[in-house]
Amino acid sequence: MAPAGSRSIAAMVSRDDVDLSRYRAMRLMKELGLVSFQLPKHAYKKALQPHATIPNKLNRQFNVSAPNQAWCGDVTYIWARKQWSYLALVIDLFSRKPISWALSRSPDSNLTKQALNMAYELRGRPQGVMFHSDQSSYFTSISFRENLGGYR
Repeated sequence: MAPAGSRSIAAMVSRDDVDLSRYRAMRLMKELGLVSFQLPKHAYKKALQPHATIPNKLNRQFNVSAPNQAWCGDVTYIWARKQWSYLALVIDLFSRKPISWALSRSPDSNLTKQALNMAYELRGRPQGVMFHSDQSSYFTSISFRENLGGYR
């Protein structure tokens, strides 16, 4: 269960026909030494490089017949050690399982390049793999595209 504040606690017990205002819940929490902890809101930093639109050659055809035909990349954020961390994954669409990952304190093209390089090496440097992403700035940057182009 997620940590609850005085409003949430008052609403929960009120559903069970117990009359409790949020102010009384707050006072009781204070007396009991209970503190609500809410994760800070996450906001991605604005991209500093121009965005390049890349054609969608996969065209939502996510079913592939063999490994190393199409890989998919994505970046997400995770709350760890009192700050946000960023996880980049590369998934083989054949198995639908991650084949590589990278973790960093900052979301940038270096993070996505690390995950891609790991996938390329772990899979024996395959040729002709199609790489698909959500076209966020980490995947459309010149640096990432140059790295990707080196695998042909």
